[in-house]
Formats: sequence, structure tokens, C-alpha cells
Amino acid sequence: MRGIQQPPPPPAAGSTTNRNNPRRRRPDLTLPLPQRDTSLAVPLPLPPSSAPASSSSSTQLPSITSQVNFSDLDRINRIGSGSGGTVYKVLHRPSGKLYALKVIYGHHDDSVRRQICREIEILRDVDNPSVVKCHDMFDHNGEIQVLLEYMDGGSLEGNQIHDEPSLSDFTRQILSGLYYLHRHRIVHRDIKPSNLLINSRKQVKIADFGVSRILSQTMDCNSSVGTIAYMSPERINTDLNHGMYDGYAGDIWSLGVSILEFYLGRFPFAVSRQGDWASLMCAICLSQPPEVPPTASREFRDFIACCLQRDPARRWTALQLLSHPFIIQNAGAANNQNNQVHQPHNLPPPRRYFSSS
Repeated sequence: MRGIQQPPPPPAAGSTTNRNNPRRRRPDLTLPLPQRDTSLAVPLPLPPSSAPASSSSSTQLPSITSQVNFSDLDRINRIGSGSGGTVYKVLHRPSGKLYALKVIYGHHDDSVRRQICREIEILRDVDNPSVVKCHDMFDHNGEIQVLLEYMDGGSLEGNQIHDEPSLSDFTRQILSGLYYLHRHRIVHRDIKPSNLLINSRKQVKIADFGVSRILSQTMDCNSSVGTIAYMSPERINTDLNHGMYDGYAGDIWSLGVSILEFYLGRFPFAVSRQGDWASLMCAICLSQPPEVPPTASREFRDFIACCLQRDPARRWTALQLLSHPFIIQNAGAANNQNNQVHQPHNLPPPRRYFSSS
């Protein structure tokens, strides 16, 4: 009978046997490792000491080269406010000159602020007697503030201009500014009476363009944000015109609606411009474009028809409208050197919509 086998003694010091390298009893057995699916990989979080710095401390906004010292501006009174921001009448003490200071609402993130800065730098170069001048920009207390030309007559909103020679002169000035913007590949996107300003010298100028495209809200301080009342049908309903939108033609539609509103003294569609979205959409996209009353001149009726063509390809351009009889026949009335429009050369042949009668 075999006695009980004693366990082997522990290895002596210096022995070559290593408990970390035990001898395999069955060398033919293996344990398969799981395959790693890299598509499901999730990066591990960084240790707290390695976390990236916040954008507010590491990202620098573009420098703003100011031509006017902000501390030299005194606010006189507020001249407009709304969802887009507030406009103040300000005095530049060293020169005694008046300006309009537009304060854009909101503390925007750095990427949006960069876009605004780049856009306003472009607007600084816009130089036309029929476009409100952008003089400077400030980044003050986290708010972007834009220094603009001051127009002491305010906007044309709510004005009825039934006298055709006067309306023609105002329209000519607006077209001159619009032609300038379009020639420089700038689309306004928000032409309407409240964005057409006048001064005591009867100069009419286009205001509030550019920045609204970035902020996706109107710069106008006297009406609701994103109103569609003056938008073209194909901009409201993207199913029209095969989903294509021509911003230049859209500006012409908005111009036509605005000029007709001045003549009538009311919004030209059968609904209120403050109406709900569905009512405005039906009136603009589904009904026929508004027309000038038959009591108006043939030239004015045709001018509005050239602007309010449902097919954007048939609308006249700003360049062509400058040669329309409604503009040409009144071109010599009440002009001065400050608001003189230089007629461009080599005008394309105009498309006439006069009826045969």
C-alpha cells in the first residue's frame, strides 16, 4: 500500500523555476482572444489636467480697426428697437457729427462673431450715395455695435407717395443703390419700406443689409423678425421655380411690393402684412400679383408689372429698370449732385410688358 505522497518542496532561492511561468499541462489548449470592432471604439476621456482650455480663453476674435474712438460717442436718444437690436442716435464729440449706432442683441459664439466681423469689414467698403454708409464697428462689453450714417428723416414706412414724379425719383435712387449692391454681388434679402431711409435733403438710401444674412434675423428695428410679407413667392414656397432661388430677382420683387405700397398707402395684398404666416403665404404664392389701379399712368403700371412677375426669370434687373420709361421720364425732376444716378452704359434691351391697347 502506497503511502501519502508529500507535496513538492518550494523552490530554493536562485532556482530557475518561476511561478510566473508555470509549465503547461496541456500545451495543445489555447484561449482565443476577442476581436476588437474599431467602428464601435469610444475614445477615453482625457485626464483633468490634460483637458483643453475653454474657447473663451483660447480663441481670439479678429481685431477691429476702429476709425472712431468709442469713448468719444455720446448717446442722445433711442431711435428704434426690436428683436434684431437697438439703434441709437449718437454724437461724436470731437467732430460734432451725428451717427446712428446699431447695437446687435445677444452674446454670440466666437464663430458667429467672426462671421459678423468679416461681413462688416466688407460693408465698410460699400460706397454709394444711395446706400447707408457703414463707418465703423466696435466689440464693446461682449456686444457688437455698428456705427452707421445717420438719416434724419427716418424710414419711409407708413408714408403714402401718390405723386408719381416724386415716387419715380425715390425709386430711381433705390434702384441706383440696388444696382450697385448687385453689381458687387451683394444681395439685400430684406428690401421693405422700413429699410428705406430718407434725410432732409430728400436722399433715399437702402439700409440694413449683410449682417441679417448671418444672424438669420432682420436688422430692421421696427418690425417683426423674419417677416415674409415682402418676400418673393419662390423664396417662401421652395416648390416653385423648381426649388431655385435667385436672390437678385427676389430683391426686385420686394422692391416692387414696397413701391406699390408707397403709392397705395397700404400693403398691396388682400391681407395685413402683420397677418399670420399661412394667410401671407396664400396671398403671395397662390394669388395673382397685385396691380396698380388703372387711374395711374401706363408707365407706372408697367413698371410694377416688370417687378412683380411670378416667374423670376421674367423680372427686370435693377440695371434694366433704370432705363424704364417710368424712371427716365422723371429723371430730370428734383435732382441734385448728391443723389445723381450715373446711368450705366450698354444697357441690355428692355423687355416690354405694355399691353397692345
